[in-house]
Amino acid sequence: MFTINPFAELSSFIPPIIMQTYIVVMIFMVAGGTLFDIIHKKSALYFFRNWRNSNGRATRQIGSSKMTSLAIQTAVVEVLASGEFCNMRRRIAHILTFYGFLVYIVTTVILVFSYPTPATPAPVILPILWYIGGLITLVGGYWFWFFIRVDVAAEGNSPFRLVRADLFVVSLLVSVTVGLVWAYVQATGSPTWANVFLSLYILSTTVFFGSVPWSKFSHMFYKPAAAFQKRVEQASGSSNLPDPADSPEIYGSSGQQPRNF
Repeated sequence: MFTINPFAELSSFIPPIIMQTYIVVMIFMVAGGTLFDIIHKKSALYFFRNWRNSNGRATRQIGSSKMTSLAIQTAVVEVLASGEFCNMRRRIAHILTFYGFLVYIVTTVILVFSYPTPATPAPVILPILWYIGGLITLVGGYWFWFFIRVDVAAEGNSPFRLVRADLFVVSLLVSVTVGLVWAYVQATGSPTWANVFLSLYILSTTVFFGSVPWSKFSHMFYKPAAAFQKRVEQASGSSNLPDPADSPEIYGSSGQQPRNF
């Protein structure tokens, strides 16, 4: 089952061009929704205004090599390693969800566009990666949902309590869960249930990608920009935030806390 391309099997029911068009539409929905979100919330206006103001407060000039170094640090720490999360459990859950979904969505695009029919068999590794990516996404997502969320862990609320901020993670988990169930049911030869779960898969995926202006989906695009700006402000001396507790500016050149006598 894990070596079968579910989208190639689906091609006998839905033409590949329809599946490919659907993916293109979802990409445009994400791009358009992100642009709408940035304009509506004036995130870009705030970002560039804050960047201009911070440049006016700068006490040190930053060269191109330093700027490149800061960009690489942001990409590695904040983006690839989820360094924005101090809680290690939340960071691991975020990494699992992020990389799992990345593998899942990339293999989906490859399978649909490059190997859309049984006449164009995909390498065995691709369907396996599709399943693995989906399962890793669910591990990280459900771990966060049931055990890590602040309102559940600290406030004792029901894990099934839903608010608008939950739209992103809920629609993601429903889409991937239903997608894997659909692929399993289709492979086991139950056409009726396969059609039911396929309909749910399309619906939940459309909600996931179409709800960008109302969910936290767009945050993944401009959070790295905000993290980069923060690093630049700290390096140029224009940050209006207090120095961290282990900063040399507070404890001297050694960066060590003074002893209490």
